[in-house]
Amino acid sequence: MSEQPVFKPFPLCTSCHAQTIAATFLSVARKIPSLKRFAYLPDGEKIVMEVSTPKGWKESDPTVVLVHGLCGSSRSNYMTRIARKLYKGKVRSIRLNLRGCGLGKGHGTKMYHSESSEDIWEALKEIKRDAPNSPIILVGFSLGGNFVLKTVGDRGEEAKALIDKVISVNPPIDMHSSIEHLSQNTFYERYFMAALREEVAYRHETFNKLPPIRIPVEMGLMDFIDFYIAPQSGQNNGRDYYHACSSGRLIHNIAVDCHILFAFDDPIVDCTIVDYKEVPENVDIVVTETGGHLGFLGIPGEKRGFHWMDSLLLEWIFEDHK
Repeated sequence: MSEQPVFKPFPLCTSCHAQTIAATFLSVARKIPSLKRFAYLPDGEKIVMEVSTPKGWKESDPTVVLVHGLCGSSRSNYMTRIARKLYKGKVRSIRLNLRGCGLGKGHGTKMYHSESSEDIWEALKEIKRDAPNSPIILVGFSLGGNFVLKTVGDRGEEAKALIDKVISVNPPIDMHSSIEHLSQNTFYERYFMAALREEVAYRHETFNKLPPIRIPVEMGLMDFIDFYIAPQSGQNNGRDYYHACSSGRLIHNIAVDCHILFAFDDPIVDCTIVDYKEVPENVDIVVTETGGHLGFLGIPGEKRGFHWMDSLLLEWIFEDHK
């Protein structure tokens, strides 16, 4: 589908950890004008979206729906940074919060899990009803990248009714492999476990129908999925959860145009498990040697510049709308 892009890391951020951490903590995006909107789900709960519509946008123009990663939200740096660039390019963006995340905190008893692709589909139906002539480009980051691939992979040709294109960055398409990969690095595992422990504590303190819960301080991510996430998502154990949640087994069924971006040195997601024999022609996979996890901080002045990932995503978004 496209020429394979070449990524060269910023000289001071050549390691995967420097790329990942610098992009997370040193890259600050300014806010953009947005309206809060609810998407109502079949089980009576709701998720919150931030809609940013620039002046001059027409209903026939594309809408880009952005989905964040684990412990992220519509206000995550990469989300607001991309949305701001789309806004300047006169493209409407909708930043979707998964259940209980960001502005949606306190609006639902359930946690985002293997069925989050169903929530995304319901939100897309509402978006399409409001602007039926606007092509939808669905973009997901990290865990959100896995969810958007599962959204289109589950539905095959049916997905074309709502989605024109899907883009996924650093998705954990094999959840078990990626959780094992992440757990090898104590820093990242502790970071995510601290955030997840806080999310769970808030939910159980906020909603009376949820019983008191204690998550052992020493519990790692794999044990946490067995202990909490799998039962919450209706699965018997972590193994069943990983299978239900992973999009890799569905890539062969993706019918919409699709771009996937991986970094070989990603410290969080294992990208070595792609079965290229199962990848259809409409799915374009780019694997860079370096870049870390949602990093891809490049060289200013060179093609695609410092925020290399952003520039590549914008190229993919606009390639059919020049």
